[in-house]
Amino acid sequence: MPAQVLHHPGADPAAALRWQDWAPSEPGSGEVLVTVSASAVCRTDLQLVTGDLAARRLPIIPGHQVVGHIAAVGPGVPADRVGERVGLVWLARSCGECRFCLTGRENLCVAAQFTGWDVDGGYADHVLARADFAHPIPDLGSAFPRGREGDIAVAPLLCGGVIGFRSLRVAGVGAESAGSTLGLFGFGASALLAIQVAIHWGVRCFVVTRSADEAQRALAMGAEWAGTYDDAIPVPLDAAVTFAPVGWVVAAALESLDRGGTVAVNAIHLDEIPPLDYDNLWWERSIRSVANVTREDVHDFLAVVGPAGVRTTSEVLPLADAARALVRLRDGDVAGAFVLLPD
Repeated sequence: MPAQVLHHPGADPAAALRWQDWAPSEPGSGEVLVTVSASAVCRTDLQLVTGDLAARRLPIIPGHQVVGHIAAVGPGVPADRVGERVGLVWLARSCGECRFCLTGRENLCVAAQFTGWDVDGGYADHVLARADFAHPIPDLGSAFPRGREGDIAVAPLLCGGVIGFRSLRVAGVGAESAGSTLGLFGFGASALLAIQVAIHWGVRCFVVTRSADEAQRALAMGAEWAGTYDDAIPVPLDAAVTFAPVGWVVAAALESLDRGGTVAVNAIHLDEIPPLDYDNLWWERSIRSVANVTREDVHDFLAVVGPAGVRTTSEVLPLADAARALVRLRDGDVAGAFVLLPD
């Protein structure tokens, strides 16, 4: 079975990834074997392949936005799960015993493992997963039908969508936030999904992005205002989420906050944050990082996808073109998300 395997991170994804035959193990106790239908590409995949995010295990198969069907189950997993459509996300397993897991914060688990970083991910025909982290995909509405077309549409939800949803929560934005002001700094795959949920909740959205074309797209999606980083947001923000993986954007978001506002930093890797003016942090403003997701986040996000009318935008490529997808992602040559198909 073919897979894209990372042996040695490097600046050139085509040299770092190796297209090779790979045979998954049989599922062990509490595990399932998933036949991959679609795997979306995330910027974190790019950071792992290029070495911006240090490898935790090599060789490793990247990919953590995986949609597929359970092909086999290991001991302790009900046999009737075979055939179930499931999704895999960044969090692959947690210990269930540490103080974070025991208080509903498994995203902070001291022994957590992550798909495509600690355990093999979805850039392959099949992937092993712990059964309790193989998320059943519910009925998400007509935009996400059963079958390959629907699987392609679902895949970008499983990182960009879920982490965007958690970012809104960390920023203090929820279903009770109608009328509040939210800034989205960066307008890539995750922000494209977060804005749909926020608008569904009645939140006033203001988008700051690097290009005028992206700003126009944000307006078309319902943003009240959109501009580039050279433009001033016209109102103070109650909350902000930064998606761009650069530190100066965090400082810019902080400057835009009203009193008591929160900046949620949606990035697993960030370059140095510049010196901050304390006057911009005073009045109980805060900066919070967003670290991973929980199974509850996945469940709650998928529950709002249908009612919010969330839609994904993707470009489909064969799995053999994973390196090309990563290069184009690096160069900003993508609208929405790339989705890789193993066949």
